[in-house]
Amino acid sequence: MRRLEGRRSVVTGGGAGIGRAIALRFAEEGARVIVADVDSSAAETVASEIEALGYRADVTRAGEVSALVEYAVGELGGLDIMVNNAGVGVAATAPQTEEADWDRLMDVNLKGTFLGMKYAIPAIRDSGGGSVINISSIAALVGLPERAAYSAAKGGIYSLTRAAAIDHVEEGVRVNCIVPGTVDTPWVQRITSGYEDPEAARARMQARQPHGRLVSAEEIAAMAAYLASDEAASVVGAAMVVDGGMTAR
Repeated sequence: MRRLEGRRSVVTGGGAGIGRAIALRFAEEGARVIVADVDSSAAETVASEIEALGYRADVTRAGEVSALVEYAVGELGGLDIMVNNAGVGVAATAPQTEEADWDRLMDVNLKGTFLGMKYAIPAIRDSGGGSVINISSIAALVGLPERAAYSAAKGGIYSLTRAAAIDHVEEGVRVNCIVPGTVDTPWVQRITSGYEDPEAARARMQARQPHGRLVSAEEIAAMAAYLASDEAASVVGAAMVVDGGMTAR
C-alpha cells in the first residue's frame, strides 16, 4: 500500500527502535521522510536505508526543534506529518529516582513532545493540514513497577495529546498518540541491563503481556502509518493502544 504517497514527514528519535521502524514504514508507504535523532550517525544510517534525509536534533532544545521544522519545510516544501517519538526511560520507584533522572525524562519525553508540537503544528496547518503522532505508553494508563518518572512523563504526553487535538482539529491538524505495550527495542535491553539478572527482567516483561511476547516495533509503525493516512480522518485525540492485551486485564 502507498497510503502516504508524497506526504512530507519528520520522525524524531528515528535512529533506532520504534522511530526507525516508523521511518521505514512511512517510506514504504510513499512518504518523504526526515529522520531526526540526537545521534547524527544513527539518523544518517537509517536515512540511507530509505533514501531519506538525516538530521541531528536535540528535542529538549527549542532552537534545535524549530530549526528541524524549518529544515523540513525548506527541503520538502512543507510538512504533513510529525511523529514525536524521541524518548528515554529509567527503572526506579519515586524514592529511588534521582532528581537529574526525573529532569531528563521530563525534558526528553514530555518537553520534547511539546516542542515538536509547538513548531510542527503551525507548519502542518500552513501546508494544508495533516497529522501529529505522539508516542505515549501503557505506563500512562496503568501502574507499572519501577517506572515512576517514566509513567509521569508518558501520562503527560497522553493528556497533552488530547488537549492539543481539541485546540487544532478545526485547523485541519489531527493530533493523536500511540500507547505501546512493552516493545522489543534497544530500550528494553538498556533497562534490563540495570537489573541483577537482565534475562529474568526481560522474561518478566514478556510474561506480563497476555499474548505472550513483546510487541514489535513494526506493529507500532503500522499504527503510525494508519494514523498518518486519510483512513484515520475521523481519529482525533485518540490513544491507540498496541499492547498485546496488557491493559485489558
